[in-house]
Amino acid sequence: MIKSKRDRGRILTAPGLKKLNEAIQEWSDRYNIRGTLTEVEAESGVGSDTVSKIRQGREGADESKIRQLFAAFNLTLANGDHRSAKLDNGEDAKGPKNLPPTEETVANSRSIKIFISYHNVEPDRELGKKLESALSAIGHTVFTIENSIKLGDNWFDRINYFLKECDYLLLLLPPTVNQSELLTYQVQQAKELQDSRPDKKPVILPIRVGFPLSEPLNHELRGYLHRIKQREWKTTADTPILIEEIMSLLAEKVAPLKDEPADLMPNHILEITNHNIPLPTAEPELPGGQVDVNSQFYVERPPIEERCYQTILQPSALIRIKAPRQMGKTSLMARILHHASCQDYRTVPLTFQLVDKTVFANLDKFLKWFCAYVGRELHIPNQLDDYWDEIFGSKVNCKDYFEKYLLPQIDTPLVLGLDEIDRVFQYPDIAEDFLGLLRAWHEESKRRDIWKKLRLIVVHSTEVYIPMNINQSPFNVGLPVDLPEFNAGQIQDLAARHNLQWSEAEVEKLMAIVGGHPYLVRVALYHISRCDMMLNELKESAIADAGIYSDHLRRQLWNLEEYPELAQGMREVATADSPVQLKAMQAFKLDSLGLVKLQGNECVPRCELYRQYFRSHLSAIG
Repeated sequence: MIKSKRDRGRILTAPGLKKLNEAIQEWSDRYNIRGTLTEVEAESGVGSDTVSKIRQGREGADESKIRQLFAAFNLTLANGDHRSAKLDNGEDAKGPKNLPPTEETVANSRSIKIFISYHNVEPDRELGKKLESALSAIGHTVFTIENSIKLGDNWFDRINYFLKECDYLLLLLPPTVNQSELLTYQVQQAKELQDSRPDKKPVILPIRVGFPLSEPLNHELRGYLHRIKQREWKTTADTPILIEEIMSLLAEKVAPLKDEPADLMPNHILEITNHNIPLPTAEPELPGGQVDVNSQFYVERPPIEERCYQTILQPSALIRIKAPRQMGKTSLMARILHHASCQDYRTVPLTFQLVDKTVFANLDKFLKWFCAYVGRELHIPNQLDDYWDEIFGSKVNCKDYFEKYLLPQIDTPLVLGLDEIDRVFQYPDIAEDFLGLLRAWHEESKRRDIWKKLRLIVVHSTEVYIPMNINQSPFNVGLPVDLPEFNAGQIQDLAARHNLQWSEAEVEKLMAIVGGHPYLVRVALYHISRCDMMLNELKESAIADAGIYSDHLRRQLWNLEEYPELAQGMREVATADSPVQLKAMQAFKLDSLGLVKLQGNECVPRCELYRQYFRSHLSAIG
């Protein structure tokens, strides 16, 4: 006697799912409600977890529950509406045998997994739910944070799971996207998955929701979404058009999205705008990424800017900017490049964080890419084949390409802005040779006219932990710039630019929570100036899940949970009442994330906000 397999319940077929979703949608429209899981539970008496399970086909549900849910919306459950969850091939003992596949069955066999990423605010949420309902109704598997993450789930693990499992990432971009670190991180993770997979999945489909295509993204998102076609949603009238286009794309009725022939915005890596003087007053800017060179909200930290402007005009210039994340490194680099461009210098900004992982396969590929990228930004045709001879090695070939081809093509100095060079540190075999090459070029510029054209800006967050000969490192020459936090006077000045006439006591109250961290200070001033909150409320709400720093803090927590050793180190620092000595690499990386301050060989939390948040959220780590 053959023992039967354990019953895993029932799941809806494509026709059954379509029937149910259409009935729920009709009911929602009739009573002018959203049709949330809670509302469906109240109407049907079926628990919200079970409703979610039935509508997504994640696991099997009891047939009695499915029948009860159908009956609540005046439907009769037929044999063809459901099948056994244990039968992966679709065979069902209760259903008819050996029938030719219907159109719906064929569609279901091509089921696609889609992660719809949207903020739980309107109109993003409503559009996300409409997309989820339409795609689920034709048999696709849809993940959303709202319906696919249960209370008690590890939020970060689930998001990473969705990204790894999905074929498509449907990305809803609200006007506040430039401040959303979590959304930026999701895109970064999706791009890294694409780089590591031959099928290049997940495919990213960006939709701007009430966010015009003419408005710029922050420099990270501009890089990640470069040449990916973006759709724009303006009103509810666009919803059915958008749904039809996405369905056609998924059904392969139209060709998959291809790279756009040109950028949506010029200078996609770093936006270098004109040098018009900003107006004396302006609406508060939502902080997020690089501060525009025209912005009145950029705070100078004398004498740093003026010293950099003078240095970059000198032959053999090399400027090294070091600071943790979100301290203003990229914004300063943009201003130096802008100053150089005003002298008719040629400028090429390059952010290594946005470089595909495949480029780092080996030194030869990396240096070819580097040469080709600089040439493209200078609008000089690619002639690598004429200058690359394997007998001489990659570094000699790269040097020759600049010395004999690129630099002779231009009549003015060239400034290379190399941002997020920390990314190269992750590949020690490449980093040692590439950094040594930059040092060699700097030395060449002191004695040869052709190399005097080249000026370098090197930007990084961490200490340089690549073992290098001191005479081959570019990190012990040139002008070092270590960006400090804002002081009380600078914060008071910035508050005034937000039309806040603060006293010294009010500045001290803000600094007691966030210190002088530029990004955290600007976020607080933005929301206070818009009357979203009062300064007196900040201390109580700062670490709340719905607080103004919630997105930023969850992004940092996500970073730590990916690397348990860093999480353990941060827990020690956050829970201690005195400075803590960590392993050198732990300290370097926590400092580069901007979470700690280094005091000699010891660490303390960068601000009280981080101490309180990570003391609470990392307490479970042993």
